[in-house]
Parts: sequence; C-alpha cells; structure tokens
Amino acid sequence: MLLVVGRIGRAHGVRGEVTVEVRTDSPNERFKVGEFLHTEPQSRGPLRIQSVRDHAGTLLLSFEGFDDRNKVETLRNTLLVADVDPTASNISNDDFHISQIVGATVVDSEGKVLGVVDDVISLPAQDTLVVKADGVEVLVPFVKAYVPAVSIERREITVRNFEGLR
Repeated sequence: MLLVVGRIGRAHGVRGEVTVEVRTDSPNERFKVGEFLHTEPQSRGPLRIQSVRDHAGTLLLSFEGFDDRNKVETLRNTLLVADVDPTASNISNDDFHISQIVGATVVDSEGKVLGVVDDVISLPAQDTLVVKADGVEVLVPFVKAYVPAVSIERREITVRNFEGLR
C-alpha cells in the first residue's frame, strides 16, 4: 500500500538539501541512502535519496539530480510516498497505522453506531480521532479512557463518554 511518509519543506543551504516533515513512525526505515520514494504529484518523482542527516532535530534529505538550492526548491510541498505494509509495522496490539483506523465504524459499549472515523490528527499529547457523527465532526482523544477497544479485523472502534465530547 502506498502511504505518505513525509512532505518536502524548504531548501536548506545551497547544495540541494531540503527539510522534511516526517509523517512516519519509522523514519530510519523509510529514509535511507539509495532508496527510491514515489511522489505526489507523481510528475516530480520518483526520487532517489542521495543523503540523509539530522540537523538539530530536523530531517534533511538530498536527492540525485537535485544538486543545488534552485533545483531542489521546485520540490517544495511534494509528498513523499513509500510502499508500506501497515500490518507489518504494528509493534503491539495497541499500535495502529492511520490507514487501518480511517473509515472504521465508531460504536458505543452497547454496539450502537455513532459515526465513522474521518481522520486522525497527531497532536503532541496524543492522537485524536476525527469522527463524523450525524454530519458533525467530533474530536475523540485516542486514549484508553475514551477508546477502550479497537478491532482492526471488524474495522470497529468502541468509545465511551461520546455524548460528553459533543
């Protein structure tokens, strides 16, 4: 499955490096010298990684064929896409890939359908589910206190205190 693993930001320096907004829990697996990444839009890639380095907590990449600031600036805001097996990335039963969550049915403890997960927002404190319920978006903190059960097989998420979140 092709999934977005990063977004190219601004150029860094004059030798063709760019900052990357990382959108993966496994940057060391996704961003390796010599690896190819698909792009969105497709017309900008694929890109072969030439160098990878950390600069004060910011990932910097350079790509073959983009050896100066002007060339690499044309890639700004390009999404980097990798072929990822979401089931292989789960570390424990409480780890999920966003693609496994989006579209899941949200139910209460009695099994009553409340809505559908429309998106997952990654916030510093915790991930937050964006649930479409009766045409309204409801934000649900993705923590055990509100989300006691997730069934990837049934594509179902059980929430508690849903009415208190509206």
